[in-house]
Amino acid sequence: MVTGEGRQDTAVATPGRPRPGPSMADVAALAGVSSQTVSRVSTGAGTVRPETRQRVLTAMEQLGYSPNHAARALRYGNFDAIGLIAHRLARTGESRTVEAVVEAARRQGYTVSLVDVQSPSSLDVTAAVARLTHQAIDGLIIIRAETATPATLSLPARLPVVVSDSRFIGHHPAVATDQGDGTRQAVQHLLALGHTTVHHLAGPADSSPAQLRVESWRACLEQAGRPVPELLRGDWSAESGYALGRLVAQDDTVTAVFCANDEMAAGLMRALYERGLRVPEDVSVVGFDDIPLAEYLWPPLTTVSQDFHLIGERLVQLLLQQIREGTELTDHRSMVPTRLLVRASTAPPSAHRGP
Repeated sequence: MVTGEGRQDTAVATPGRPRPGPSMADVAALAGVSSQTVSRVSTGAGTVRPETRQRVLTAMEQLGYSPNHAARALRYGNFDAIGLIAHRLARTGESRTVEAVVEAARRQGYTVSLVDVQSPSSLDVTAAVARLTHQAIDGLIIIRAETATPATLSLPARLPVVVSDSRFIGHHPAVATDQGDGTRQAVQHLLALGHTTVHHLAGPADSSPAQLRVESWRACLEQAGRPVPELLRGDWSAESGYALGRLVAQDDTVTAVFCANDEMAAGLMRALYERGLRVPEDVSVVGFDDIPLAEYLWPPLTTVSQDFHLIGERLVQLLLQQIREGTELTDHRSMVPTRLLVRASTAPPSAHRGP
């Protein structure tokens, strides 16, 4: 400051008060560019030559400079960040969808804040939403709210939302795998091979995809005039598939099994092998998901393939359309198709097995 004698004193930091961090001007001076160029690099706006961008990024790293995203949000109206709520990331569908969402968001210049809720209850999901909205996000993606419903899930009124769950059609834009058609392809494939009926190793009762597959499996058999066997319910794990598989192996009437996911199919195949039964000569097996391991099992597993990459892409596209254009997409429904990959684990039934 300037004193009464006209001298300029040097500013002294107040004891106990943190020193201010490096500024945009400091970065500009070190990189030898204008503050406007630093702003373009930090916001991703405009065109900057690669060598200039690298000088700015190096200067940011050396100085420990972090762009003020809150100030940017006030100026441009967004944070370039989206929230993502998932449940049980160990599950194949959730983990691969999260991976696809993060990659799609990154390509659009958005960061992702992830909350993995302990249970799919309305209370837990609503609490997760509250946590994320306090972290400055532009929109929200919910990967399967499971037991939550449009009536019980509390969301901020003006927050753009996309849900990977067809039950929210008419309330929020939704992207979902065509579970019913994927199941029909699997069951019809086995019936076409000559199997009298198809047994089912189902996923947990609190999973909406598992329930959709159960409903489609049952409807497909009923429409074909085939007997509907007793449902065998697992928990998505290979361990549960193995435990149920030991029961299946004791039933000489079983010739074909549709499993709700590939992990349970793998457990089933081990149980059949230990019982001395061959796949597919004695029992045909079909899975769901097409995990990378599926084609390397022995025999390679026939399965229903889900396009998780496309699911993630569409979730991000629908969210950004709302964020950037303010578009109302309440009734929008995007159904991602599935396809049956026929490998070596299915064949016509053996003459010495079956009813």
